[in-house]
Amino acid sequence: MIRRAVRFIDTRAGAAPFIKATLRYVFPDHWSFLLGEVALYAFIVLVATGTYLTFFFHPSLADTVYHGTYAPLRGQKMSEAYKSVVDISFHVKAGLLIRQTHHWAANVFVAAIVLHLMRIFFTGAFRKPRELTYIIGILMLFATLLEGYAGYSMVDDLLSGMGLAIGYGVALSLPFVGGNLALLIWGAPYPGDPSFESRLFIAHVFILPVLIGTLIAVHLTLVASRHHTQFRKEKRMTNRRLVGVPTFPGQAPRSLGLMLGVAGILLLLGGLIQINPIWLWGPYHLAQGTNGAQPDWYLGWLIGALRLVPHFDVTIGSYTLVPNPFWGGALFPLIVMGVLLAWPWLERRFSPQRGFHNLLDRPRDAPGRTAFGVAFLLWVFLIFFAGAADRIYLFLGWSYQEQIWIYRGLVWVLPVIAFFVTRSVCRELQAIERVEEVREAAEAEAQAASA
Repeated sequence: MIRRAVRFIDTRAGAAPFIKATLRYVFPDHWSFLLGEVALYAFIVLVATGTYLTFFFHPSLADTVYHGTYAPLRGQKMSEAYKSVVDISFHVKAGLLIRQTHHWAANVFVAAIVLHLMRIFFTGAFRKPRELTYIIGILMLFATLLEGYAGYSMVDDLLSGMGLAIGYGVALSLPFVGGNLALLIWGAPYPGDPSFESRLFIAHVFILPVLIGTLIAVHLTLVASRHHTQFRKEKRMTNRRLVGVPTFPGQAPRSLGLMLGVAGILLLLGGLIQINPIWLWGPYHLAQGTNGAQPDWYLGWLIGALRLVPHFDVTIGSYTLVPNPFWGGALFPLIVMGVLLAWPWLERRFSPQRGFHNLLDRPRDAPGRTAFGVAFLLWVFLIFFAGAADRIYLFLGWSYQEQIWIYRGLVWVLPVIAFFVTRSVCRELQAIERVEEVREAAEAEAQAASA
């Protein structure tokens, strides 16, 4: 019966050649290539849990009074959006589990993309003919950051309201177009038009997920069409030879196990480890704030940049052309994205190798790229850590102002030191390797002569 079914499908659709090629597709046999799959499966969990939450969330800023089971909030005035999330957490069956799993999946999704990008960069997997694949991955990362920001901003708790206030200030700081752009998004001066919550909801549950899903589909299509890169495990491997495991029976069961493992771990995190307990933050009110408030970790580098930039406005007469929030909130992420997008062409400009690259480099094989990557990452990470200066003040009592001044110096000194140290280490490792190769060749000649 199975043979007849397969024969029927093949004769009507001509699917046998495609299925055969799919089953024989070769995947690289290295754990680091699974980081991209972790991101894919986290995205699937995000879509599944987000769909469930959509049935119970009310994207409305209309005022209401809470009379639910959580005693500290009883009698308080809040928005419909905030109340619906509190109800999801305490009244909807499995609501808190699904909501926390959704939040953990967002964190893992971003972390997996970042780690995957680091592997791509330090091994040179972005080189010809995979520049477009790399660019789509960068765009996916920044679209994901925007999606995460929109997601936790919908809740209308005190933390997300403060985050939206910061975002509104950054939007206003854009030269020439800032005021009109902020009014277009918010609909009115902050806190915005009541319809803003619906716009945020549509962007989070429809526009951005469709954009990210499309980028993932195009990314995977390009990966399949150009094939995976692979590490050089032996000297006879070349750019024209593929080595790895086939889709079936090698990669498919392993990938299925990874998908179930990712989903299981995310559900365990959602059920056992509390994240974003909005009932503790309380509903947002325009005149209220809280000390030590932090966004999700993947936006910490933007908060750090806003805190590190000294007070500096570009003014002409009485007109402020470029307000201070522009430097850290808009220019800094644009610089990071611009450097990442331009790097394949910058490296090719100064590299003699211009052919196809299917074999990956070890970090030591490209001292300049590795040194720049370490310095650039350290620069971003230091700015990221500066975003936690207020938390350090609350926990350890270190002066906030002194921390900011220390970070302002470190972000320019430590990356330069890291660049030269990393490049020297890579060159030393190459020199040691060459000495060992010469010694092995000499020993081989001596054995051949004695034989």
